[in-house]
Amino acid sequence: MTSPFVSRHIGPDADEQTQMLKAIGYGSVEQLMDAAIPESIRFHGTLDLPAGISEEETIAELRAIAGRNVVATPMIGLGYYGTHTPAVIKRNVLENPAWYTAYTPYQPEISQGRLEALLNFQTMVTDLTGLTTANASMLDEATAVAEAMTLARRSSKVRTNVYAVDADTFPQTLAVLRTRAEPLGIDVRVVDLESGDLPEEYFGLHLQYPGASGAVRDHAALAEAAHAKGALVTVAADLLALTLLRAPGEIGADIAAGTTQRFGVPLGFGGPHAGYLAVRAGLERSLPGRLVGVSKDADGDQAYRLALQTREQHIRREKATSNICTAQVLLAVMASMYAVYHGPAGLRAIGERTHRNAARLAAGLRAVQGATVVHDAFFDTVLVRFPGKAAQVVDEAAADGIDLRLVDADHVSVSCDETTTTAHVNAVWSAFGRVAGHTVCMVSGDQLDEVAGRPIPADLERSSDYLTHPVFNTHHSETSMLRYLRKLSDRDYALDRGMIPLGSCTMKLNATTEMEAVTWPEFANIHPFAPASQTRGYEDLVAQLEAWLAEITGYDAVSVQPNAGSQGELAGLLAIRGYHRSRGEAHRDVCLIPSSAHGTNAASAVMAGMRVVVVACDADGNVDMADLDAKIEKHRDQLAAIMVTYPSTHGVYETLIADLCAKVHEAGGQVYVDGANLNALVGFARPGKFGADVSHLNLHKTFCIPHGGGGPGVGPVAVGAHLAEFLPGNPLEPGEHHAVSAAAHGSAGILPISWAYIRMMGPDGLTAATASAVLAANYVAARLREHYPVLYAGEHGLVAHECILDLRPITKATGVSVDDVAKRLIDYGFHAPTMSFPVAGTLMVEPTESEDLAELDRFIAAMIAIKGEIDKVAAGEWPAGDNPLANAPHTASAVTADEWTHPYSRSVAGFPEGVDRTAKYWPPVRRIDGAFGDRNLVCSCPSPEAFED
Repeated sequence: MTSPFVSRHIGPDADEQTQMLKAIGYGSVEQLMDAAIPESIRFHGTLDLPAGISEEETIAELRAIAGRNVVATPMIGLGYYGTHTPAVIKRNVLENPAWYTAYTPYQPEISQGRLEALLNFQTMVTDLTGLTTANASMLDEATAVAEAMTLARRSSKVRTNVYAVDADTFPQTLAVLRTRAEPLGIDVRVVDLESGDLPEEYFGLHLQYPGASGAVRDHAALAEAAHAKGALVTVAADLLALTLLRAPGEIGADIAAGTTQRFGVPLGFGGPHAGYLAVRAGLERSLPGRLVGVSKDADGDQAYRLALQTREQHIRREKATSNICTAQVLLAVMASMYAVYHGPAGLRAIGERTHRNAARLAAGLRAVQGATVVHDAFFDTVLVRFPGKAAQVVDEAAADGIDLRLVDADHVSVSCDETTTTAHVNAVWSAFGRVAGHTVCMVSGDQLDEVAGRPIPADLERSSDYLTHPVFNTHHSETSMLRYLRKLSDRDYALDRGMIPLGSCTMKLNATTEMEAVTWPEFANIHPFAPASQTRGYEDLVAQLEAWLAEITGYDAVSVQPNAGSQGELAGLLAIRGYHRSRGEAHRDVCLIPSSAHGTNAASAVMAGMRVVVVACDADGNVDMADLDAKIEKHRDQLAAIMVTYPSTHGVYETLIADLCAKVHEAGGQVYVDGANLNALVGFARPGKFGADVSHLNLHKTFCIPHGGGGPGVGPVAVGAHLAEFLPGNPLEPGEHHAVSAAAHGSAGILPISWAYIRMMGPDGLTAATASAVLAANYVAARLREHYPVLYAGEHGLVAHECILDLRPITKATGVSVDDVAKRLIDYGFHAPTMSFPVAGTLMVEPTESEDLAELDRFIAAMIAIKGEIDKVAAGEWPAGDNPLANAPHTASAVTADEWTHPYSRSVAGFPEGVDRTAKYWPPVRRIDGAFGDRNLVCSCPSPEAFED
């Protein structure tokens, strides 16, 4: 029996599907799928998954799973801390589809709200770190630090592969650093900085501030010494500590990296959290990831956009400096709004309270017989030496519901945070006292503070201002904050407004039931390094989800650790690398990649220490098998892998994929199938069974984790049995296995979303969703083919789950560009399809299974109407440089201006054919001048005076 949820998720009902099938010439969905998918890869069985259940039953099962987690007071630290998410931010950002269903702001005219929030984030980071430019977030702290290492390597003039790393670095960060360094030939040297034992030569120096032990050290002299060697200095800094401590930029840092988790973002068993990366002047054009910049629109008004190396990996491919193609936008928005809501004074007060509790805690622990507080200078973390009794203390505290960090048999670490109370401090004292055999009795209040002192050296006290911009000093009441968040969300376009038909991105609507469990304390408030006895619910959920994904894909093992698709690619390629090395074939380092592939594929291959060799595509967009044969023969002895996307990046089910796999295997290589387009396969084909060895999956595409305006994402890696031992390992457990994320299960906090989706859909629902997605894409292609050529198609003229509309002939004949059509779609109330990828001058459309026939027809009607407008330009009725397309999008301000000189009416501009005048979306700005923003790079909040004009 099909779950009732299936009809809620799939847009077109049975009658609508019949109409769609008629338009493309098929009698049933089964006939369509038989014609579209090559029989050589077709799966005719039923997925071995639990039958789908109702939304209410799913919530009940999730409640039972959550109940197996234990929510304790987290005082473990190591970069993860308790925090209070202000209710106004939780309800109006984290739980608000206007924020969590938006896409990456590649169309800036309809993303001004998100872009402003990210500009706030960048300003927050630069102010607190004392550096000039920050990007719009990284995947986590460890990833940010790894990117800082490679940034230092390419920016330093020192010709050495040695990277010096502070021994007091977080262990999970060190694990990811080693993973990323080894394939690139970087020698990570862990050094005890207190002994001053630095290498003779090194291109970069990594410092933790405060250290993993909690120690606060003055690194200014070390930074100066590193600069004298020509090395660049990275400081991994705690942003809350920087409300009290001197900024990294003030002690000589070239780069700062870290996490913004403790700025109101729940622990989530390790993620998702927004990492940060900031640089001094002169390094901004080497900064990886996304960067929001200030520019101007067609009217000269200030506007925001993504600047510089946006989607660098797609443009530069194997020459890209990073494979990071996403960010953590939703979490970065939360962190930035936390700073906006509290302001500089509020943040400092939180920092002071956290520090005061740590100081009080240390004062009491100094009275424990046999215990020694190791460091005199610290911010929030107290390291205690208690020979032979550390484990007993940890157990005693756990009995009181408090988690401490067991460093070794003699040392316990205790971290305070925003949520720490006097009762927690007393409970820790009590745990130590019980082990010591006496009561820890301390005075309270002001007397205790006098005894505790201030464990921050005077010369490291912060004296510089931060967060001085009015945005951080205005919205401190809930009324003001609520209205600010509403104003920003109104400036954006997300799935709660209408269809986002982006090819390659699968923007299906995310059901509210899928989202519900994310904010439950039993999932949200679990520390990633909590004892196993407290995380049984999470472990069960992860194990079930990994098993379901393995069944769906036909592989034998899955790891959900990668916290983005790019990291899943890297993890899969590292598994292949490890496999070849285990067989004594380390010389296999060539990765074949079709010219049509996602740019991240090539960038990931280089990061995994492989050499990229491009395989041509034929006139139909398929892999050129003759060229593949030639490349295999040329590189047979060095062949490590091929990376292919299936269905292809061109949106076609290639018929020879099984032959391709066999050819690569015969030459000793492994087959990596990029899972970006898995939404066209689920229930109908399984990569692990048609010849692939490894795939990464995108849970933020096929499995309903929302895009969040450009993150979070999850990119699990799935492998055959022979590669299972080379999957990512726990970063805190010793061993040779690599870690690609800071937490064992990556962004575990959002895995309940995909779990709920699969549980409610069941095998029949998942299969029906795939068929509906393919039906929708072929319906759009059939309806638009006479107006816009469909560039590629497979057998029987069918596409997979997306189709590419070729605008190049139109542009050549009329001068109307793909940009013009994309911007004009905004006037019709749509987000544009994917522009100029994978083919320049085209639009790639993916309607998904979630959109009903009325919305599909609305999009088709808009595209046909736009073709009619193009025809008027071609006929000379409207001039080439002054028409509704060239001037799109039109703002309400432009349409209501006193003067109107255009050869078309205001009504045509603002209310084109088919637009509902009662539900019109007005873009807040006109077309943005990207080149101006890149020439005049401004990446932090502009002064209020900048808006006066």
